[in-house]
Amino acid sequence: MRIGILGTGTLAVGLGAAWVRAGHEVLVGGRSPERAKAAADRMGGTAVSPAEAVTGRDAVLVAVTWTGLAEVLRSAGAAAGSLAGTPLIDPTNAVRHGVGELLPEDGRAVAEHVADWAPGAHVVKAFHLFAADQWAEGKPEVTVAMAGDDQSALDTVARLVRDAGGRPAVLGPLRRARQLEEVAGFVIGLVFAGVDPSSAVPRVEVAA
Repeated sequence: MRIGILGTGTLAVGLGAAWVRAGHEVLVGGRSPERAKAAADRMGGTAVSPAEAVTGRDAVLVAVTWTGLAEVLRSAGAAAGSLAGTPLIDPTNAVRHGVGELLPEDGRAVAEHVADWAPGAHVVKAFHLFAADQWAEGKPEVTVAMAGDDQSALDTVARLVRDAGGRPAVLGPLRRARQLEEVAGFVIGLVFAGVDPSSAVPRVEVAA
């Protein structure tokens, strides 16, 4: 697949490297051309402008902080429809540091804001629960919960989850993305409180 990445941080590099290993073409765009080149070099991709990173892509990952999210989408031409029809993966955790409380005060998911800022894009919430090093070679397989409204986009992202070494699991439509984001806040809050989050979740046997 032809994948675009908006962002140059550790998650962008971790997932980009995993997708390059799986044989995908990865283009990287960021607010800083120098950082985009450094990130592309680390993952084995190619640095381009944000607009070029989203043009003609089979999927796009936007992996920046909540405060930079609207800006990087604007720089990629999202408001003008550059991402229309494209699966757009949102792994953003907009939480208060050390507390885990979600920052958007309107009760909507970050992913729903992303959908507003990128009209026509098929937004999928995914990859927000595990740190970047999870996608290094040799890490044990984990389940990646996802939410989205477009089945074709969910299928595309599910393939990318498997190619990165995870198991895809669709929770429901994009309106449930807020629920996924609250889980991230729950985990982060417990970690900063010195509690293992897995000890607070009941283990349930699931029939094969």
